[in-house]
Amino acid sequence: MQDHARLWLAPLALSGCVRAAVLRDTRGAGLAGDALLNHFPATPLMSLIWWFEGRADVLDAPGFAQDVGTGNGVLDVAGPFSAPCVSRCRGDIHVLQLLFQPDALHALTGVEPAALLNRVREPQGLLPPDWLNWAADVAAAPGDDTRLALIESFLLPRWQALAADRPPLGRYRAWAESLALRAATSAAGRSVRQAERRIKAWAGLPMRELRALSRAEEAFLATGAAQGTQRWAEVAAEHGYADQSHLCRETRRITGFSPAELERRVRHDPSFWAYRLWL
Repeated sequence: MQDHARLWLAPLALSGCVRAAVLRDTRGAGLAGDALLNHFPATPLMSLIWWFEGRADVLDAPGFAQDVGTGNGVLDVAGPFSAPCVSRCRGDIHVLQLLFQPDALHALTGVEPAALLNRVREPQGLLPPDWLNWAADVAAAPGDDTRLALIESFLLPRWQALAADRPPLGRYRAWAESLALRAATSAAGRSVRQAERRIKAWAGLPMRELRALSRAEEAFLATGAAQGTQRWAEVAAEHGYADQSHLCRETRRITGFSPAELERRVRHDPSFWAYRLWL
C-alpha cells in the first residue's frame, strides 16, 4: 500500500463547526528516515485525533511549538497552535484528525481553547461522557467511510440545536470576521476590550493573530495555485502584507520557513504532505 492521505470537507450544515477531517494511512508504505516526519503550520483550529494504528511524537526543534505533550490512548485533543509543529511517526500509522473551529468545540463541549494552546491532551476530563462514548464508537468502526458517517450523524443535530443562526463558513477569514461580529454585538458588553476578551476566550488566540493566520492561508493557497510562477512582492501586495519582508517574516513565524523554502519543500519533501493536501 502507498502512503495515502485524504481530506474530507464537512457538509455545508457543519461548516461553521468542522473545517475538515484529515485521514492518513501509511501501513505498508515502508516510510523511513525523514519521510516519517510531519510538518504542520500554526493554526487556530482545534482537533480530535484518533490513532487507529501507531503514534507520532511531537519534536522539540528551533522554530516549532514547545511544551507539547501527547497522550497514550486512542484519542487526543489538540488545541490551537500559535507556532508551527513537527512530529515523527514511530512507524506505520493510521490516523484521523477532525479539525474544529475552536469556538464551536468550546460551545459544544466546554473545552477552553486557551487552556489547550500549543498542547495535546488525552480526552478524559475534557470531553463530556457522550462525546467519549461516541469517540469510542468511531474508533471501533470497521472503516474510514463509516467513521466519517458517524462523525456527521453525531455532530449535525448537536450543532443545529446550538447554532442554527450561524452562517456557513469556509476559510479562516470568513470565520474570523464572523467571530469579530459576534463579539462586537454580544449583549454582555460592547467595548473593544470586552470584544477582544471574548474573541480570545472563544478562539484561544487574539484577533490580530487570527487575522494574520487568515491572511497567510490566502497567500498559501494563491502560492499553491501559481505552481511556482509567483513573485513574492506581488503575493505580498495582493494579500494585505506591508511588503515582501513582512510576508517573509510572517511566513517564517507561521510555518518555520521562508516563502521560497516553504514552496520548494511543499513540492518535493514527503514530510510536507499535510500542506500539499490542504493546497
